[in-house]
Amino acid sequence: MLTGHFYHGHIRRIVSVFGTLFNNINVVRKDQTSKVIYSTRVPLAYGPKSKFLMRLDAQSSLVDDDKIAMKLPRMSFEITSMTYDATTKINRNNTLSAIDANDSSIKHNLRTFAPYRINFQLSIMAKNQDDALQITEQILPYFQPDYTVTITEVDSVNITTDIPFVLSGVTMTDDYEGDAMTRRAIVYTLDFETRVRFYGPVTKRALIRVSDINLNTNKTTDTPGVLIHTTVSSIEDTPSSFTVVQTETDFGFDELNT
Repeated sequence: MLTGHFYHGHIRRIVSVFGTLFNNINVVRKDQTSKVIYSTRVPLAYGPKSKFLMRLDAQSSLVDDDKIAMKLPRMSFEITSMTYDATTKINRNNTLSAIDANDSSIKHNLRTFAPYRINFQLSIMAKNQDDALQITEQILPYFQPDYTVTITEVDSVNITTDIPFVLSGVTMTDDYEGDAMTRRAIVYTLDFETRVRFYGPVTKRALIRVSDINLNTNKTTDTPGVLIHTTVSSIEDTPSSFTVVQTETDFGFDELNT
């Protein structure tokens, strides 16, 4: 039933796009005269926030000099769930056709995609409230509540689509436990939802650029009939280019443009 190996990297692509949205966020600190005294780019990594908080708990003391503590602020994100999207389902027997991205003489056929909803969770971790608020306020204005990105779904085929990333909620937790020498962790959690279309294997087929049709209405003789010759004007033309239809008779050629 299932075909051989194929891989379009749909999940990998959507993870890369999502991470790229948040890889250029900075935290700036100023003195009383509004002079910038510190600026840093917030690190971003894929992984659950519990993994980073566990590392933070393992180095909870601020006076232990024999270990290197995890630097805050930082961000992490992960996929939390994947569910089938029945609202955007189309007929599974439909076939999509597209021209090869590198060779216009080759056409690709793809079976109908399987639509899924993927939920992401972005975690903002900081040791003070101002750092966490700076990061959060650099994100929220762009999601009202969605931010749309255009991506290429299959590398070998010219199929692009607009993918919306929808911000569905923001929550905040603060760890007040411990003494004054214990590191504090403020975590803002942002939940996102997006859609991914999974395509099956790609079938390559050459485009028909030349056709010859012989029409002979006299079945009792071997007299040649009418020859219809159809071709594109040149091999470099795209499938949308006009064709030249030549009709050959006993008296010569007639040319028609269609």
